[in-house]
Order: sequence, then C-alpha cells, then structure tokens
Amino acid sequence: MSTKSSPKIQLTDRFFTAVTYATTMHRDQVRKSTDIPYICHPLGVAASLIEAGADEDQVIGGLLHDVAEDCGGEPRLVDIKQMFGERVEAIVRGCSDSLTQSEDDKEDWGSRKQKHLDHLKNASNDVLIVTAADKLNNARAIATDFQIHKSEVWKRFNSKTNQTLITKYYRDILKILTSNGISDVLLLPLKEAIDAFADKEDGTREHS
Repeated sequence: MSTKSSPKIQLTDRFFTAVTYATTMHRDQVRKSTDIPYICHPLGVAASLIEAGADEDQVIGGLLHDVAEDCGGEPRLVDIKQMFGERVEAIVRGCSDSLTQSEDDKEDWGSRKQKHLDHLKNASNDVLIVTAADKLNNARAIATDFQIHKSEVWKRFNSKTNQTLITKYYRDILKILTSNGISDVLLLPLKEAIDAFADKEDGTREHS
C-alpha cells in the first residue's frame, strides 16, 4: 500500500547502478546452506536503511557492503571508489571483516569477528548504520531458521562457532550500536531477532 507524498530520500541513477553492480558481483552466490540468491541480503539491507532514513550514499554502501569481503578484496574497493566515490568506499571498507582476494586466505571466524568488533568501537556513523541494517537482516534470517530447524541451524556455521558464540557476537554489536545512538528503527527489531535465537544461558539482555 502506498500514498502520494514526497519520500524522504530521492534515489538517483547511482542507486540503480549499484543494484546492477551488486547483482553482478553476487550472481553466483547463495545464502549459507540454501539455494537462495545472495543478492536478497544486500537488497534487504538497503531496504532497511531506506526505512531508517539513511541517505543515498549509506543505502549504496548497504547494497555493496559485502562486495569487497566476498568478491575479491581490495580490487573491488578500487572499483567502488571509482564508481560511487570515497564515502561509499569507506563504508564498504569499514563493514568488511576481511579483504583477502581468496576465501581460503581469510582468518578464522573468531579472529575476524573480534577485530571487527574492535573496529566498530571507533567507526563512523556511516559504517555503524550500515552495520546495524546488515546485522538486522542476518539476525532475522537466523531467527527464522532457528524457529523452523531448531539446533540444526548451527551446523551451517563454521565448526568452531556455536549458539553461545554467535549470540555473544550479536549482543556485543548491539551494545556498540546502542552506545552510538543508532536508530531504534534498526535496533529494536535487531534485539528482538537476537532474543529469538539467543543462547538463553548467556545472561545478557541489552537495549531493554
């Protein structure tokens, strides 16, 4: 359902170019342990950012946030800077926990996530709002899968990760985002999603 009024953000041809670029980069990828095209994730992130009042650079950053991490590393950041400018490149860089050209060269899950958490503590608002939308989309997917498949869902992750570690990671991110004043439009549903899949033994209840 829609009504006639002026939207808060007017998306330009840059946005549509970014949709095409992201779709091309992720065209052979699927969401973890599914046959769902991966592009649905960055599109979902972009939609959440639009709803939260983000500007076009932030929305484009959301569309492209996984391109460098999952599609070739630093060379993709060169592309993004040339196509969409320094601010978008900085957002994508700040949202990436690895910039290796090969998946095999990435550090283990725990090391990457801890370094990313440390980085977020001093990250720009641009990076934080895109991170919030990214984690919201991911957390909702995990919560839905957990409700359907229960503990089987954790088998999709790295063998060294489990419900407790993933719960803690998401709660740590939520705490950082909350302390930096990111919009409740993103944080309230993020907390709800985390609570839906959380390890109930973790004893943490952030952003109540």
